[in-house]
Amino acid sequence: MLSVVKNQNAGFNNAAFITKNPFLSKVKLIYYYLFASIYGLVGSCSDVVMVNSSWTLNHILSLWKVGHCTNIVYPPCDVQTFLDIPLREKKMTPRHLLVSVAQFRPEKNHALQIRAFAKLLNKKTESLPSLKLVLIGGCRNQDDELRVNQLRKLSEDLGVQEDVEFKINIPFDELKNYLSEATIGLHTMWNEHFGIGVVECMAAGTIILAHNSGGPKLDIVVPHEGEVTGFLAESEDSYAETMAHILSMSAEKRLQIRNSARASVSRFSDQEFEVTFLSSVEKLFK
Repeated sequence: MLSVVKNQNAGFNNAAFITKNPFLSKVKLIYYYLFASIYGLVGSCSDVVMVNSSWTLNHILSLWKVGHCTNIVYPPCDVQTFLDIPLREKKMTPRHLLVSVAQFRPEKNHALQIRAFAKLLNKKTESLPSLKLVLIGGCRNQDDELRVNQLRKLSEDLGVQEDVEFKINIPFDELKNYLSEATIGLHTMWNEHFGIGVVECMAAGTIILAHNSGGPKLDIVVPHEGEVTGFLAESEDSYAETMAHILSMSAEKRLQIRNSARASVSRFSDQEFEVTFLSSVEKLFK
């Protein structure tokens, strides 16, 4: 956030009216520096620090400077729930599903998914089957519902409304069924600290395409035993190009990636969390 405000970049948590006003940007930057100093002072008093990813670790070390007592403890992900989904490449499917699983919050950047999908459809060749984007997520309040309506309007403006579906607050079994049928799992949040939804998509057997930042980049979508486990992108063009690349792969190649991805997520299981958590707090009981 310090760099976002300093560079006067507009975003969901840095309003445009602030970025356009040098004085307001300066005031906000001073506030953030003051907050960061107090935050760092308090954090430096910790006996044990647990962070949820390498990305978070780097920030905590720069602010709190307590590397001697800081450990990465990945959040517990119920990967076991998704492991009963059979990993098989569908032979004669009339349509590829692209699925996104995330609450309809501004930082999740669903608009990027829709715009990239529209570009993919514009590029689509006759060799590819029909495509459908399914946005699955929860709405917490009226603001989220308004956001969904704005995303529906964006789909209409881009002419892809027939190929985009919104599934709001659906039961878990229905979510699991969509993931079992999906070819690609989409994630577009910039600098997400970890990314439980990314892990769940990989455990379910989708080929993940996540944002090239934060926890997904540093901890989750990384090679496993030298094998590819997924893909990363940043812009509309790079998302569209990578989706096209995944869809153009042979069924055997996609299955190989899905197998590697599923094998890699065991390090985020409930059992692994228990081991690393207890290891981190062990010294408090000596």
